[in-house]
Amino acid sequence: MSEDEAMAAALEWRTTAPEAVLLDGFHALKHALRFDADVRLVLTSDKAALRALAEKLAGDVADRLDALARQVPAEVLRESLAKAPHPTGVAALAVRPSTRSNLETLNQRPRPTPLVVLDNPRNLGNVGAVIRLAAGFDATGVITTGDLDPWHPNAVRASAGLHFATAVERLAPADLPQGPLYVLDPEGEDIRSTTIPDDALLAFGSERHGVSEQLRAQATKLLAIPMRPQVSSFNLATSVAMGLYHWRSTTRHG
Repeated sequence: MSEDEAMAAALEWRTTAPEAVLLDGFHALKHALRFDADVRLVLTSDKAALRALAEKLAGDVADRLDALARQVPAEVLRESLAKAPHPTGVAALAVRPSTRSNLETLNQRPRPTPLVVLDNPRNLGNVGAVIRLAAGFDATGVITTGDLDPWHPNAVRASAGLHFATAVERLAPADLPQGPLYVLDPEGEDIRSTTIPDDALLAFGSERHGVSEQLRAQATKLLAIPMRPQVSSFNLATSVAMGLYHWRSTTRHG
């Protein structure tokens, strides 16, 4: 198979296979490579500039990136992978981890670090930002409920490709992994009064609607983050960051 045929086959795979993940921009690609994603195709409008950027910001993956990258005209990059190209001029395709593999990670017992549960999130940027936080705190995974796909390209871009650094899956509330469920809710106890165990599930609702009644009913405990009166809510990612920071600062991981 020629190089052109291989690229055509990869692009066809992107449009037909649910396991195809678009990596839009250098940082998403960098993290995917660092965390052993199966990257199938890398297109760039300037291979020399991409190599220089990799050597400056991610020397650990520069050689692998250089071997994978294929330079194409900017219009080909736009027409094939990136309709609105990232300023770094690179886009790639990788294989989404299998649901089976993610579920094995999410359901492991004992679980070494918490899971983050986003109950019916509505904003893909927020989902990606939370996944980035979860990866940074070394959370075991991020679970979403509802109809939003946590692997949507906009979420992957917002996470800077850190979907590959933690287990990310969409599940029904009834199918959540075992473990104590701590639901963040304004009516809960002050989070500062509680030590969150390593195997906890930390559940967060949307900024407008909060958590569902179903998830509240499943909660081991409701917890509240202190907030100034008359302020409506924190941003979702900010709330997750505070919840994970509290966990880390009050356990042996602190």
